[in-house]
Amino acid sequence: MRPLNIRQYKNELRASIKQWRNELPMQEKAELDSGVTRNVFRLYQYRSAKTLLIYVSTAIEVDTFKIIEGALKDGKKIAVPRCIPNTRFMEFHYIDSIEQLKPGTFGVLEPEETLPIVEDFEGCLMLLPALALDYSGYRLGYGKGYYDRYLSRFTGACAGMCYSYNLRRHMYHGRFDRPVDVIVTEKAIKTVSNKQRQIRGRFQNR
Repeated sequence: MRPLNIRQYKNELRASIKQWRNELPMQEKAELDSGVTRNVFRLYQYRSAKTLLIYVSTAIEVDTFKIIEGALKDGKKIAVPRCIPNTRFMEFHYIDSIEQLKPGTFGVLEPEETLPIVEDFEGCLMLLPALALDYSGYRLGYGKGYYDRYLSRFTGACAGMCYSYNLRRHMYHGRFDRPVDVIVTEKAIKTVSNKQRQIRGRFQNR
């Protein structure tokens, strides 16, 4: 049965998952992160991508620093998000190293505003942060809508990353939520069905 208040439903789920992640022992988190990283590098979407659009992780998120380092060594172009001040929009800027990042919106490390912006999505793979994902590829984010807005114009492949404990069989979602193309956990890689990708494509083409 669909909840009457989907915002309340999402907020309660966010709070529950954040609590679980905050209580996760550091050693266990490091092992989970290593498993997710290994599976990211196994993705054919990763191997074929020329550019990787990837978030810079915070303490409770799936760690991305080793992915960024590995992708740079693999010769990929790397771009990370910067939230545009006083808006709910963001842009991805190319970086050559972690050293080009500094604390920005919400205290998250962001690229310098002067660095080049991604404008061509050909050959791009985006790795999205997710508190949780369901089997249809729908993602529970932090509720600010930055990624939903960016995805409305993004035409590359999308992979969502979360821990297997945070993977759900089904989550209720809003009409403008967009499923990812592939799900990556420390245990497995799951490609989302063609039907769900077609739904995502119809949203993007509006």
